Formats: sequence, C-alpha cells, structure tokens
Amino acid sequence: MSPRLAEGLVAGSDAEPRCWWGAAPSEYAAYHDTEWGRPVDDDYRLFEKICLEGFQSGLSWLTILRKREHFRRAFAGFAFATVAQFTSRDVQRLLADPGIVRHRGKIESTVNNARRARELAEEFGSLAAYFWSFEPGAAARPTRVTKKALATMNLTDESRALAKDLKHRGWTFVGPTTVYAFMQAMGLVNDHLEGCTVRAAIERDRQRFHRPSR
Repeated sequence: MSPRLAEGLVAGSDAEPRCWWGAAPSEYAAYHDTEWGRPVDDDYRLFEKICLEGFQSGLSWLTILRKREHFRRAFAGFAFATVAQFTSRDVQRLLADPGIVRHRGKIESTVNNARRARELAEEFGSLAAYFWSFEPGAAARPTRVTKKALATMNLTDESRALAKDLKHRGWTFVGPTTVYAFMQAMGLVNDHLEGCTVRAAIERDRQRFHRPSR
C-alpha cells in the first residue's frame, strides 16, 4: 500500500509527491519540476511572466502555457525595448494571430507595460533589481507551506505593495493576486508544499541565488 500523502500533494507518474496541480498533464509536470519557484534574474523572462499572468486573467495557466512559444514569437521574445515600439498596426496584427489570446485590452496592456518596463530598467538598472526588492523577508513567510496556508497567501503585504507601485508607474493588469502569482513563479517565494519532491531543491537554488541590486 502506498503511503498516504499530506493534504495538497499528489503522486506523479514516478510516484514522487508533488503539489496538487503539478503532476499532470505533462506540461504542468514539467513546468512544476523545472521552472515554477526557481529564482529568475533575467529581465526578459520576468517581463514575459508578468505579461502572461495578465493574459491568463479569466483563463487557466495551462491555456497560456500551451501557447507560450507562440506568445514569444508574437512579442519578440518579450524584449521589452522592442515591444515598446509596437504600433497600432502591430496591435491589429496580434489581434489576428490565432496562436495567442486575442484580447485587445491585454495586447495593448503588454505594449504599454513594455514602455513602462523600459523606464523601470533605466531607473533601477534592471527589472530584476526592481522586482527582487519586493522579496518577502523570512519573518513574513509561514513556517510550513500547506495548501490551506496558500489559500490565504495570494494577497500579501509585498504583493499589494508591488501592485500598487506598478500601477503608480502606469502598468496595467497588475493586481495583487496577479502579482503574487508572478512572485511565486519567479522564485521570490518558495510555495511548493511541504513534502513536494522539488521543494528542497528549489530552496537550495534560492539560497545560492545572488539577489540583483541597483
């Protein structure tokens, strides 16, 4: 008989315990094991993720994940200096592209946010330096990350502060829940559940990670 897993954990195809969302389908399993929660300091990846979180609004992350490569082609690899120069003609081109989510508001938001990201990188030296300045301190984190605890953690002081500051700077589609999902994915927090097979490895990655500064 297989050992009983803690709440929120499921067995993957290799029988190892994973967060409830990260065992299947295969796209989720790969994303859970190799990306989600691992610290990122690459500006293009940070910009990509915060934009895709906006596109996800009202949809599942799986929908976005399956379209991610096409999003990358459509938005110039999320090189924000390039996207910042998109015109109304580019918006029309993107609205006709079946490989992405064809939502005018979200497309226009991405172009706007690229312009704001360019300003932010000029001010702070990099997007990474800016975003990592909102990393929660250890005292702000629960002693144990459980599924029940996560249900109350999508609105934190840090995600509220980051969302508020981004909005003040002119960003759109960056509410505190969206921003917290971004923080989880980019490794500003480690929200893999206690007992998840990759949690310890990601914590080691976070300990070795050199936090960018201005």
